[in-house]
Amino acid sequence: MVKYFCNKTDIKSTWDHVVSAFWQRYPNPFSTHVLTEDVVYREVTADHLLLSRRLLMKTNRLPRWAERFFPSGMSRSVYIIEDSIVDPINRRLTTYTWNLNHTKVMSVEERCVFQDSAEQPAATQLKREAWISSSIFGFSKPIQEFGLARFKSNQKKAMKGLEYALSNLQGETPQRLLRDTMKDASEKAKEAAKTLASAAPQKPQQYV
Repeated sequence: MVKYFCNKTDIKSTWDHVVSAFWQRYPNPFSTHVLTEDVVYREVTADHLLLSRRLLMKTNRLPRWAERFFPSGMSRSVYIIEDSIVDPINRRLTTYTWNLNHTKVMSVEERCVFQDSAEQPAATQLKREAWISSSIFGFSKPIQEFGLARFKSNQKKAMKGLEYALSNLQGETPQRLLRDTMKDASEKAKEAAKTLASAAPQKPQQYV
């Protein structure tokens, strides 16, 4: 059984600005759990689509009851693959993300579509979907419930982070806060790097 989440919202900004902010949303004070981001693949197709794949490293604090599912010494950092397609003709940005490790404990797949609004001028429609599953026998349901609750909390922070990036593009974000956030993320990345056991496993190329 898989937990499903769907949310729709209107972003009060043009699609062009939203796409620009999407690429510049890290670091921000609402997503300090995102430690690193790296572009591993990028291509412009013959029909003018921009395909990108990024590898992100995140960390989330676990509740005490979840510690039993993680062997002692196992890295708590999570590797995330983010595939994206920018369609400038139809003015649509589609992203698909999933975690590479800890998938037996919890697998989270997310799909987001940022679409230029045909109904509201200078607005962008966002549809966010998520599928959360667990393979831990006897505990999959509570783990999925926990994952769903955390995902809802994180997606609210993600929206605030995107709004922060939009404000920063317009020169409204305090630069001191941005510098402090970058310093904090850098320090967390260095600390997490010391505990990484191995590189992320490979997965066949996949686009939405």
